[in-house]
Parts: sequence; C-alpha cells; structure tokens
Amino acid sequence: MSGANATPLGIAGSMSSMAGELPSAGATKMSREEFKRQKVIEEQRKAGTIPAEVDPETGEQIQKINLVESLDINPHIPHYIAEAPWYLDIKHATLKHQRGPEAKVDGINDWYNRGAKDTSVINKKFRKGACENCGAMSHKTRDCLDRPRNSKNAAKTTNKTLSADEITQSVSLGFDAKRDRWNGYDSSAHSKVISDWELVEKERQRIREEKAAAELAEVAAKSAAAESSMSAEDKEARAALLATVFNDDEEVDVDEDKYADAAEQIGQKLDTKSRTTVRNLRIREDTAKYLLNLDKNSAHYDPKTRSMRDNPNKDKDPKDLQYAGDNFVRWTGDAPKMAQLQLFAWQKAGNSQESVHLQANPTMGEILFKEHQKTKEVIAEVKKDSVLARYGGEEHLQAPPKELLLAQTEHYVEYSQTGKIIKGQEKASVKSKYEEDFFPQNHQSVWGSYWNSGRWGYACCHSFIRNSYCTGQAGIDAANSSNLLLKQNSSSSSLIQDSKAKSLYETHVLKAGKDAKKVPQQGKLGTGAVRLGEGDVVIDEEKLKKAIEREEARKRRDLDDDDENDKKKKKKFNSLEDTAAVTEEDLEAYRMARSSFEDPMANWVDKD
Repeated sequence: MSGANATPLGIAGSMSSMAGELPSAGATKMSREEFKRQKVIEEQRKAGTIPAEVDPETGEQIQKINLVESLDINPHIPHYIAEAPWYLDIKHATLKHQRGPEAKVDGINDWYNRGAKDTSVINKKFRKGACENCGAMSHKTRDCLDRPRNSKNAAKTTNKTLSADEITQSVSLGFDAKRDRWNGYDSSAHSKVISDWELVEKERQRIREEKAAAELAEVAAKSAAAESSMSAEDKEARAALLATVFNDDEEVDVDEDKYADAAEQIGQKLDTKSRTTVRNLRIREDTAKYLLNLDKNSAHYDPKTRSMRDNPNKDKDPKDLQYAGDNFVRWTGDAPKMAQLQLFAWQKAGNSQESVHLQANPTMGEILFKEHQKTKEVIAEVKKDSVLARYGGEEHLQAPPKELLLAQTEHYVEYSQTGKIIKGQEKASVKSKYEEDFFPQNHQSVWGSYWNSGRWGYACCHSFIRNSYCTGQAGIDAANSSNLLLKQNSSSSSLIQDSKAKSLYETHVLKAGKDAKKVPQQGKLGTGAVRLGEGDVVIDEEKLKKAIEREEARKRRDLDDDDENDKKKKKKFNSLEDTAAVTEEDLEAYRMARSSFEDPMANWVDKD
C-alpha cells in the first residue's frame, strides 16, 4: 500500500513544474495516465499549492488598458463552462467564449456633426429615391428643411441646384456621455447671446441720450428767455442737471434698479404685482440655525418648523450677533404694540357695540387704545387711593425694596471669569398640565404619598380615604394603635386555634361519640335529628338479609317489565304504593347492589 500511495504524490511532484504546459481545455482525448495527472494538477490548483492558469487572450486585453495584473482562470469553475466548444478550435485554456462581443463606445467628447454637408461628392443629376425638393439622398421629401419649391422649380423636374447630402452619424455613447448634461453643447453659441444683449444695451443708451438731450433743449429754451434774470441758485441747479444727464455710470445704476424689482429673488417666490411673498426653503448661503452653537444645552431647535426661539449665543455682545432668536424679532420693535392693539380691538368688538377694525381704520384703533390706557391708569390710581384711605399703610409703599436696604439678596449665583453664569438662576422646570401643590381638606401632602398593605393614602395623617379631613399626628397615632390591636387579636386567635387544633382521627371520634348520645328519630329532620346513613350506624344482620332479598326482587320485577311506560300508566298519580319507611338495612342493601351494578370496570377483562 505504501507504493500505491507514493505513486500519485510522485506524479504530482514531477508535474508541478509542468503545470503551465498541460492544457485544461479542449476536446483532445487523453490517456488514463494523462487524465490522472490532470486531476492531480486540478486538485493542487484548487488547494493553492500551484498557481492558477492565466487566460492569454483576456490578459492581452488587460495589457492594452495598461493594467499590470493578469486575469487568472478560477480553478473552481466547472469543466462544462471552462472548456470551449469543439467547433471554435481553441486548444489553450481561456474564457473568451464566455464573454460577449466588445461594443465600440465613443468618447465623452464625441457628438453629432449637425448640419454638416458632404461636399466630396457633387451631384449633377437627380437620383432615384432622393428628396424631390432639394435633391439630397440623406432624407425624404417630407423631412426636407429647405425652402419649399414649386412643382416647376423642384429638383426632380429641373434637375438643377441639387443640394449636397448631409453627413449621417451613429454615435454610440458610453455611461458617462449619456449622463453628461453639457454633452454636445457648443460654447461658442453663447457669444451670440452676449452680442444680442450688447445690442439691446446700446439701444437703451441711445434712448437715454435722446431723452436727456430733449430735456436739456427744453431747459435751455426756458433759461434763454430769463437768462438775464437768472440767479446763482438757478445756475447751480442747471449745472447739477447737466451733470446728471451726462453721468453715464450713475444713470446705468439707476436704470438697473428699475429692473431689480422684476427679478426673481433667491429663496422666495415674489409676485411683483401683488407684492406678496411665499416662504420657501432657505438658500444655501444661509447658515443653519442649529450650527450657530453646537452646545447641546444651548437654545432648542425645532427641525419641523425650522424655528429657534431662544438666543443661541447669549454670551456674545448683542451688537455682534447676526441672529438672536425668533422671539427677538417677534417681541422687539412694534411687534408687541401691534399685538396689544389687535387684542384691544377683539375685546372692544366683544364687549361693546362699537367695532374697531385695525385694517380698515388703524388710526382710530390707535387713538381708542391710548384713551383706554389712560382710563385704565386713572381707575387704578383711584382704587389705590381708596384702599390706602380706608386701611392705611402708605408708608410701606414708599419704603425702598429689601434688596437695596441691605445691598444683598438670598439668591445664590456663581459667575466665571468671563462673567458667564455657572450656577444659579437656572431655567424653571416645566410643570405638567395638571394642578400641582394643591392640598385639599387641610392636608399637608398629596394623595398617594403614603402606601401600606396595598392601599394608598396621605402621608400627613395616614388616612386611606380620598375626601377625608386631615387629622395630623392624631390620625397617625390612631392608625398605629388600631394596627397594634389588630395584630394582638390575630396573634391570640392563632394561639387559641393552635391549642384547639386536633387530628382528623380525634375529631372523628368526638363526633361519633356525640352522635351516639343522640336518639335517632325516624321520619323527623328537626333540630337534634340524625339523617339516615350518618353517624354511628348499627345494622342488624337478619334485617340486612331480608333487605337484600327485597332489593333483588325489585330488580327482577323491573327487568321482567319491558315497557316502562305501560307500567307507569297502571299506577295512579301520587299513589302510595311502595312508600314504606326506609331503614338503615334497606339503604345498605341498595348501596351493596348499586356498587356492583354501576361500576364500569367491574366486568372488564384484559384480553391482551
């Protein structure tokens, strides 16, 4: 076996140097030994011990593209894919037969030569199939772009003035050329646009000069009549007018301002007729509000509405700020005043019959608002004087505030070296929409601040009733004493029960002794009576045998009678037949017969 095992390894070692010489493709018939060598080489290529085969044809293509690496053939490709068909007559390993033909793609700068004529061939005679209008072979008569000729002057009839053929091209664009939006654009065509605008500007300049000359002639005619009586001020005005007329640069700026209103502004849609703007997306030149301060504790930014109400840079000088928050614009200038005016107009329309409309009559609204403010101040002063006259205390109002008396305050604030507040004067926490710090019924704590034994209550009085009145410490003491009393009662009852606890056997014996002392009374179920079959039952053997016989006779009688309905018909309703008193022996006989009859497993036999 050692020699047999050494043979393939020896072949593999000797053939490792000849790996590139043996073909892996082609329809050549190999012998058994060559087939074995080929299999060993394939296994070594798959394992990576020898290099893979190189595709010579695709490798040449890669060298044309100036790539250094060569295209190797994957050794794990199946034979039916890697081997070329016999009719291609390929004797070396390649995957060229698995690749499609190469499509010729034009460059990104190639484009159609529009309107070019092929002047190399001169047409002297009308050709069959050519355009009947101009005589060119590159298009049909209905597609001709030349001036339509009469039937007598057409190229087909006159056989003269034949047009040259257009150059037809088929441009195959690549991936980048198809998606280039400026592909085929001739930059020299923009010079025509520039020249057109220059002509327009020259015409405007000519119109301005003619208008200025007319105005100057009119002024000169008027000034010639009264030139002798012209003062120095009139001469200065005339000199200024001449300067404005002949100042071309300044006139151009003024003229450009006329057309600036009609221009479309960036970032908004402007209707120049109605002068209304529609808010649009911000322009790229604007800095986003959330980038003004990257501190997470700075002003809050709402991305949905793109609003930042607070100032993001509170430490900077307000003069150097480019943006101080939306509220700065909303609550500065005349914005608060307009809000107060609008609120006053609404209240005036709701409280009285007089209607104030700010848009219809803003002056009247502002006058009424000022009168309302003065009246309000007068009423406040009258109320203040009346209260002071009745109750006194005017000296307390004239005293300075407590902060100025001692020049100190209880508010603790820490400042940094730059003057920034480090600690103190923090923003107030946002409260919920529910009522907070509300203590009804004289309570000092809220409902749910105390919990005991699965119940909620008040921590100030340990009361578990929601609408109860607070009793304070007295309620807590009463609750503790009641809990203590309940624990004592529960412990004493548990001790009594433990002392009285007896086994089931002892309980049965005591119950049997009590029942034995009682005298049974047949047919009576009053107090002290014993039910049939309960307690200590004494059965007579002779009576039991007779009861068993009677039970067997009753069952035989029931079995002999097939029709139960007929049997019921023979009896009268509420008949007293077979209504003798049931004894303990009859009940025991019934039980003995019934247990064997109704047991479903009594007659079961295991046949397996």
